[in-house]
Amino acid sequence: MIKLKDILSPFTAWNNVFKAPVTIKDPLNREAAPRYRGFHFNDIEKCIGCGACSMICENEAIDMVEVATVETTDGDSGLRPRVDYGRCCWCALCVDVCSTESLTMTNEFKWVSEDPEDFRYIPGIDEKPWDNRTEGWKKPAPNYEFNQLERVNMEMLGPEERSDSFVEIVQGYSKEQAEKEADRCIDCGLCVATCPAHMGIPEYIKTVRNENLEEGLRIMYETNPLPEICGRICTHKCETVCAMGHRGEPLSIRWLKRYIADQNPAEEYQRILHSNDIDTNDKKVAIIGSGASGLSTAYYLRVLGYQVKIFEEFEAAGGMMRYGIPSYRLPYDQIDKDVNYILSLGVEIQYNTKVGKDITLEELHEEYDAVFSGTGMHAGRSTKIPGSDHKHNYMAAGLLNKITKGEEIHVAKEIIVIGGGNVAMDITRSLARLQNQKYGEINILTTSLESEDIMPADREEVVEAREEGATIDPGWGPQEIIIEDDEIKGLRVQRCTRVFDEEGRFNPKFDEKDEKIFKGDMVVEAIGQGADFSYLKGELKDQLAFNQRGRLEVNEYFQSSIPWLFFGGDIIQGPDVIHGIANGHKAARGIDKYLQANT
Repeated sequence: MIKLKDILSPFTAWNNVFKAPVTIKDPLNREAAPRYRGFHFNDIEKCIGCGACSMICENEAIDMVEVATVETTDGDSGLRPRVDYGRCCWCALCVDVCSTESLTMTNEFKWVSEDPEDFRYIPGIDEKPWDNRTEGWKKPAPNYEFNQLERVNMEMLGPEERSDSFVEIVQGYSKEQAEKEADRCIDCGLCVATCPAHMGIPEYIKTVRNENLEEGLRIMYETNPLPEICGRICTHKCETVCAMGHRGEPLSIRWLKRYIADQNPAEEYQRILHSNDIDTNDKKVAIIGSGASGLSTAYYLRVLGYQVKIFEEFEAAGGMMRYGIPSYRLPYDQIDKDVNYILSLGVEIQYNTKVGKDITLEELHEEYDAVFSGTGMHAGRSTKIPGSDHKHNYMAAGLLNKITKGEEIHVAKEIIVIGGGNVAMDITRSLARLQNQKYGEINILTTSLESEDIMPADREEVVEAREEGATIDPGWGPQEIIIEDDEIKGLRVQRCTRVFDEEGRFNPKFDEKDEKIFKGDMVVEAIGQGADFSYLKGELKDQLAFNQRGRLEVNEYFQSSIPWLFFGGDIIQGPDVIHGIANGHKAARGIDKYLQANT
């Protein structure tokens, strides 16, 4: 219905009849308004080449191009936007969506040239007279956002609920939460380059928005056959380079991966992933160890049609994922979901078989066309300080193994843990739970050489350990385990003034004048793990090349100097599940290449 004011409003223009006209005496030197939308400028140092500006431009006036002076690094594509003013309509959406606020529009609007190509340039790279202008269009206000800067919180058990329980802490996203979080993705792809497995992250996140989770699962399996596991314990380096993290919180990529895997039931995997299409050939491959790299290699080889058998030392598959990570972080039924699907493809696992003891590497070579070894790092390392040979000084890896198996272990009233990595946090939090169950209180202290700002443990692990009652006191170097009457009484430490020397080598220094004693009657060392190469013997071992740090040397396909023998996982690039998965994928391609060449 037309209102009276709608009819009369055009006549208000007559008010201007009696106003004096404005005359621009020198139109060529006319200054634009301070927030005028003129030609673009880009702060090259702030720009990460995410391409958000290019993707939002409906006129295709912006394309991303390589710039010789910009280096491609983690979190920076090395590309920079080039603007074509034959297409640009000065809408400023490119500025409004810029993830780092590097792109702005100056208030300069005059540009004369006879060459049309001049009007296509790379702001910030191609010098222009307006590069130093401070006025122009910028994002209007801090709360003027196209994307939600804060991530959707993951529901978790509270400290009181979890401090005496091994029930999984993280509860997982609901459908509404996952879709809301997925909406924050700007599809820049910087995460793909940083992920060791180069997963199609933007593509599978898009399936959450499109409610096509079966397609999401298929995309994940192209590069990662352990999505349930990785969706819980991946180190999520991809999130550290997320474009959204420059002004807000990075996308919860790991939890979205978990959401997709959780929503696809195990009994549907065969249908979803078209597993019945495998044609088996006559080549056989043996795999030593069923950790991340071994399972990944097995999966991709089986998909290629090879007959695959895994030889596993323990009674269940998973390696350090099962025997080194507590169930409150990674429930073992979720390991089984990933493993059982790989087994359903025809991969075999022979359990309780230690290569080098129950069967030799030479015997495997005689029966199989190629061998892959992903034996992991199960052996704990010791500080070897005075008192470290006491019966109540333990290695974290061994204790975590026993906790996983449900075996009873010694749990003292006062415990000291040495170490600053995730394994140290895992054993700290596990023993805190056992203390609470046994004594009704928690009295555990964890110390490390590293100060808190450089501790290698994930920040969330440190925060959650403190929430659960553990004391974390970093920056101290262990000097001696104090023993009186054959009982541990504490740990003498000195302030650590440096962990690495000027050349980056591990070479700690201590302040002898700054010393104290941590009280405790049990010590656990979690300063790192070592590999067990006891199965490499005699002539075979002599043929293998090791680097100065004692790691095996392999080529880009993880093939050793013995052509039929491949290595991967923690013993090459670990400890890190996603690296193990990536190693396995590449090793499978290498084994396929080797066997095809020798057919």
